[in-house]
Amino acid sequence: MTRPPTAAQRRAIDAADPVTGRLRGTDAQLAALVARGLAFRHPRPPHDHFLTPAGHRIRESAEGQPPPEPAAPAASEASGASGAFAARVGGEEQARENGPARAREVHSAWQGLLELRRMTNPDGATDRPCAWERSHLVQAAALALEAAGHRPAVADLSDGYRVRATPQPEAVAVYEAAAEARRGCATTLERAGWQVGEHAEPRGGNRYLLASPRRT
Repeated sequence: MTRPPTAAQRRAIDAADPVTGRLRGTDAQLAALVARGLAFRHPRPPHDHFLTPAGHRIRESAEGQPPPEPAAPAASEASGASGAFAARVGGEEQARENGPARAREVHSAWQGLLELRRMTNPDGATDRPCAWERSHLVQAAALALEAAGHRPAVADLSDGYRVRATPQPEAVAVYEAAAEARRGCATTLERAGWQVGEHAEPRGGNRYLLASPRRT
């Protein structure tokens, strides 16, 4: 790509979901991004559009820089950019939108992540995490768990999973008080391409999972 994206394309890229890269816009805008290699159309319904690695690089390089001159967005663009998807890491004050709409969002985000794996892993493998997941460990692990139907903890309640960052490189901790549910989380992460081990905290003995993205 030799020409920088237009102002309208930059707005669409900047408004993409920060986790999955899912785009919203008019058919013409999305088609233009696809033609320039900055987006792809998912082959499965509902055929959402997602940023390609090139599109992600433009978005990340633009962070911290002044945005392009704004223009009045169409109504569909304004409504689409109002709420970005975020996987639930556990401990949120309130679990919103637990119905079919949330399930569709999570499913679409997971399918988009699998497509990102296919496009960015050198061998096109979808059974192990990609570079984006290694740089967004907590969000990636939480998405794998939520997409598999595990329930995140709400506020200070002990039931449900909690995904937390750790001092170790490329590792997250997954807390789940119930032993059976904890084993289920381990199985899900292993199937999603993570290496998982169970440990006990030195103080208190609370059990937790330590998960790292598998490389091979």
